[in-house]
Amino acid sequence: MIEAAQKVSASHLKRNAYLYVRQSTPQQVLEHAESTARQYALRQRATALGWPAEQIVVIDSDLGQSGAFAADRDGFQKLVAEVSLGRAGLVLGLEVSRLARNCAEWHRLLELCAYSDTLILDEDGIYNPSQFNDRLLLGLKGTMSEAELHILHARMQGGLLNKARRGELAIPLPIGFLYDAASRVILDPDQQVQQSIHWLFDSFRRLGSAMAVIREFHRQGLRFPRRRCGGPTPLLWGELAYGHTISILHNPRYAGAFVYGRSRYRRKPDGGTVVTNLPQDQWQIVLRDAHPGYISWEQYQENLQRLRENEQVRSVDHQAPAREGPALLQGLALCGRCGDPMTVRYKIYREQLIPYYECQRRTQQRGEPPCQVVHGVNVDAAISKLLLEAVTPLALEVALSVQQEIQSRVEEADRLRRAQVERARYEVRLAQRRYMQVDPDNRLVAGTLEADWNNKLRALADAEQEYERQRQADTAQLDSKQREQIMAMARDFPRLWQDPNTPDRERKRIARLILEDVTLTKAKEITLGVRFKGGATTVLNVPLPHPYWELHRLDPAVMQEIDRLLERHTEAEIAAMLNARGLRTGYDLTFNAVGIQHALRRHGIKSRWQRLRECGLLTIEEMAAQLHTSQTMIWYWRCHGVLRGEAYGARQFLYYQPSPELVKEFQTRKKHREVQYAT
Repeated sequence: MIEAAQKVSASHLKRNAYLYVRQSTPQQVLEHAESTARQYALRQRATALGWPAEQIVVIDSDLGQSGAFAADRDGFQKLVAEVSLGRAGLVLGLEVSRLARNCAEWHRLLELCAYSDTLILDEDGIYNPSQFNDRLLLGLKGTMSEAELHILHARMQGGLLNKARRGELAIPLPIGFLYDAASRVILDPDQQVQQSIHWLFDSFRRLGSAMAVIREFHRQGLRFPRRRCGGPTPLLWGELAYGHTISILHNPRYAGAFVYGRSRYRRKPDGGTVVTNLPQDQWQIVLRDAHPGYISWEQYQENLQRLRENEQVRSVDHQAPAREGPALLQGLALCGRCGDPMTVRYKIYREQLIPYYECQRRTQQRGEPPCQVVHGVNVDAAISKLLLEAVTPLALEVALSVQQEIQSRVEEADRLRRAQVERARYEVRLAQRRYMQVDPDNRLVAGTLEADWNNKLRALADAEQEYERQRQADTAQLDSKQREQIMAMARDFPRLWQDPNTPDRERKRIARLILEDVTLTKAKEITLGVRFKGGATTVLNVPLPHPYWELHRLDPAVMQEIDRLLERHTEAEIAAMLNARGLRTGYDLTFNAVGIQHALRRHGIKSRWQRLRECGLLTIEEMAAQLHTSQTMIWYWRCHGVLRGEAYGARQFLYYQPSPELVKEFQTRKKHREVQYAT
């Protein structure tokens, strides 16, 4: 005590003494009250060293907080702030582990105490961090405190891992599982819960997309169970959400496997946690067939593969779910040059979507040009023809299997909806029993139970009404008339395939049932390497599509007719004649004079003006110069039949060469008029 008093100076006593109190967990705060009392008793040590009671500040806001990190401890951060501002003369803690379990934070506090000349006191004595021996001892205590935490954690983690290796570690179970009295995992005895989960997995296997499963649940009006915090809490029934669906599909417990260590946790400097999901080959413990499941391990792996493929749909369409759009090979096309999957993009031409298959992975990753871009119209037409040839012999068998699958879906959905009605009836009976057991004179309780009974009755009526509506809809869906239509469509599969009312998504699904993939190679023609599901292969050669300008090229027969009509008619007259016959341009428009002139230039055909000039016809200027008169007189003579001309363009004429006698007569008349004007 004498040595301690020698370390305390007047400058220390002018500042406050800060007592830091901490327990690691709330359970320790409740059960280890003696440790907390010992920490508060350190105030007497500060009083004995000369600090008055009003200068002893107790910081106990970190009770129930771990000392492994300082980010979550507001009290410790306040203590560090007070020390760094020079307001602390003494820091009190029962032991180093109460202040910090992390060497970095402990040595940071020691550094600040040394700079601000702040003393540290624990149960063993008082220390001055600015002195080497005291600082060395405090550093060793901090290292031992951190090592102690590591040993405790390793001991607990070892026991936990040992129990997990036997599959006996009790961890929260997902919906559809419960622990029995012997702590064994069993399927939830509620049949509606089991049927709902089975329906989810069956729908995903059939539809291939989590969003499609959700839409199917909503379309059927089905509810899905969930629990707020896991465990044996009451079930809540509501609409199936996307996050819930993805969580179920990713959870290996539904395959009957016990898995531990699927994630890795890492602390951030701000106190937060970074969670990294590990790949399956890095999971710590995987025990297959550890308990009953809803699907097999192989089905679980197939679901994961399908989800991974769906995640790549924005960048790579290979094996993505069938979606809208006419591209028949979406998700099936492979590049014949590099082997990468090909994506699909569309262009609008005449209000129609034209598919293009692009190999653009190198473009996305390295900024290089695409390997190839393949026009998809001819490719899809060839694949459609191949499918029609392949499917026709099996059409009847396919129709029977489709009809059977539809019937099984309807029956399963009907069982789920019937289970919802049964649950609503059970809740009504339960509410009725509660109401009948209450004392009638206790109106406060009886009124509440009566209102709850009425609410359950209304919910039952709604459930029965919804069940009846869906049942009638399903019955109408599977009547004899529609069965006959299914059989008729099976016998006439080409008509079904080519029907414009058949959705593109359904055509793609049919193609995926038959084709494994199609390799596209573009050269002088497009080569299609088709691989069927059974392993058979075939090769198709498809011509390249015509260039864009050829799609608008005028019919050669129409150009021949225009060439013939130009001998006697102008462009405007020809346009009127063609329109009267109902002919159209390459752009499906009516003809006009300007369009015909452009067509003549594109096809290298002589215009009417060129034809007339080659025949020796003169322009109005040339004719006026030859006859030594004005252009007005030439126009006057043409109108009165003195001169003959051929029209071209818009109200323009070329004139025939007049005879020498007519020229001489015109010259004589002109001289005679000049003499008359002179006299």
